[in-house]
Amino acid sequence: MPTFVHGKGTAVYLDKYDLSGFFNSVDTSFSMDVAETTSFGSSAKSYIPGLEDGTLSLSGLYSQDTDGVDDVLSTALATATTPLVTVVFSAGTIGNKAIVAKAHETSYGISNPVGDVASVSAEFNASTDATANVTYGIRTGVILTDGSSIAHGSLGNLAAVDNGAATSAGAFANLHVSANTISGGATTIKIQSSADNLSWADLITFTAVSASTTTSEQKAVTGTVARYLRATASTAGSSGAITFHVSIARF
Repeated sequence: MPTFVHGKGTAVYLDKYDLSGFFNSVDTSFSMDVAETTSFGSSAKSYIPGLEDGTLSLSGLYSQDTDGVDDVLSTALATATTPLVTVVFSAGTIGNKAIVAKAHETSYGISNPVGDVASVSAEFNASTDATANVTYGIRTGVILTDGSSIAHGSLGNLAAVDNGAATSAGAFANLHVSANTISGGATTIKIQSSADNLSWADLITFTAVSASTTTSEQKAVTGTVARYLRATASTAGSSGAITFHVSIARF
């Protein structure tokens, strides 16, 4: 039997913010340009693949609170910074599918109907990493965290995700730290990989998260990515808790 997914469990993270409580619809599309290579003597058209593209559309409820949806989306549109966006299908379970994105916000709209609640909408387009010349953009991946707040003394290894086989073309990952009250030291968050779910090695190490700060970061790796992946965290802090979201997309 097919495993269907209800949209009510969707979560949306944008940079250091958990905006799940503001949105009620997400639409993602992927496309590939093709160039025609048909020549004389051909009996049918032929093509070669060209440039990848991806778009992400968010819509939901307007809020003018500090760090609310209007504050975050209007700021992201007005800057040259490329936002990091993760959309999780059925959030709360490690290993569930996610849309992992690094994308420019290209439009932001507000609607104020006379007989209904004010709403917002935003559009994002995939972005190419200028250094690596790789379109990280918008891809399907998995979530390696369950979105819960973890006390400083309970940080460690989270559950492993089995991809079924290793891959050879690298990967990129998003980190969103949406809440952090850990004081007394920084917190280090990593993605580790394993071929057998027994022996683990660091794959991606995010920049250490300073005490009581929130942040976001994307990092990429090239080459082989082993079959199993997990998130892990440790801290030099002595009190408090942290909520972080890690997702990864293989190429």
